Amino acid sequence: MTKTSILDSRDEISKLDLENMMGSIEKLGNQIEHSWNEIKNIEFEKTTEIHNVIVAGMGGSGLGADVIKNLFKQELKVPFDYVHDYTLPGFVNQHTLVILASYSGNTEEIISCAQLAQSANAQIMVIASGGKLEEIAIKNKYTFYKINPTYNPSQQPRMAIGYTVFGTIGLLAKAGIISLKDEQIKAVVDTINRKVDDCKIEVLVEENPAKALAFMMIDRRPVFVVSDFLEGAGHVSANQHNENAKAFIDYKVVPEIDHHLLEGLKYPKSNVVNHIFIFVQSMLYHPKNIIRMQLTQKIVDVNEIDTLTIPLQAKTKIEQVFEMLTTFSFAGFYLAMLEGINPSPIPFVDDFKNELKKMTQGI
Repeated sequence: MTKTSILDSRDEISKLDLENMMGSIEKLGNQIEHSWNEIKNIEFEKTTEIHNVIVAGMGGSGLGADVIKNLFKQELKVPFDYVHDYTLPGFVNQHTLVILASYSGNTEEIISCAQLAQSANAQIMVIASGGKLEEIAIKNKYTFYKINPTYNPSQQPRMAIGYTVFGTIGLLAKAGIISLKDEQIKAVVDTINRKVDDCKIEVLVEENPAKALAFMMIDRRPVFVVSDFLEGAGHVSANQHNENAKAFIDYKVVPEIDHHLLEGLKYPKSNVVNHIFIFVQSMLYHPKNIIRMQLTQKIVDVNEIDTLTIPLQAKTKIEQVFEMLTTFSFAGFYLAMLEGINPSPIPFVDDFKNELKKMTQGI
């Protein structure tokens, strides 16, 4: 059986996709609707004025904060940042809202942040599916969104971005930090469902943009190039490809790379063979960034490195974020199928965590 025919067969794919990651990808819209409706029943009362917000999360659980920071950059009226580590910034105090996010509820870095947030007398919200964070939330009566991952059959945290992104958005809305209406949620879900129809297994390679993208990436080192409000989506997409396709894939952001990377394309000479730059274009970027993306791609072409353009079509920024995430989630999955691997297991990450636990007992 050829690689093309494998991608076009749900039966063949199921032989590799033992944990049903495809089910999680296809249910992204359902994850969003589910989390948004559940958070409507959650209450939060701030104890004092909120001056800044920190989201503490690792891996798939922390990706939502990066999406939100860049997507809502112009709407946010207080400083918003995230932490992917054991410690919180020194400015955290009673005027700080700290959102603790861990799919399992047991991520050690976030448990550490929970203790520091408590010591700093911060206002705390929690997102988790259970574990120690649930215990902390219940004991201290923190506002708690418990993820019920009905629409994440693979149970992989990185494939629960509908829950983590919109869970965080929902909590921020409860705290009065951002505002989002039901009709905006519906528009996002409609956009996702259209992309699912475009990229699902039953759409053959010749007509399927995600399958075509996967073929372009095989045996290469792709670089996703994004700008502006899509920076967080670029981060999510690169992470998912790292874990799902087991591929060395990175993302870069315009205009920052125009100030240094353009001079770094010439060497090593193997760049011409090994790399492909995938430019995600949007007419909703800052006008100068639209031009910068075109000029950046031209210079990559001049250096004889292959490029590809992915134009986004949705009407609003939040819809385009999820238009991109849906397309790239399918592409990373199909890349795993082309490599003949099950995308769900992450043995190196799991082994690393086990070894770390042994070596850091008592620290």
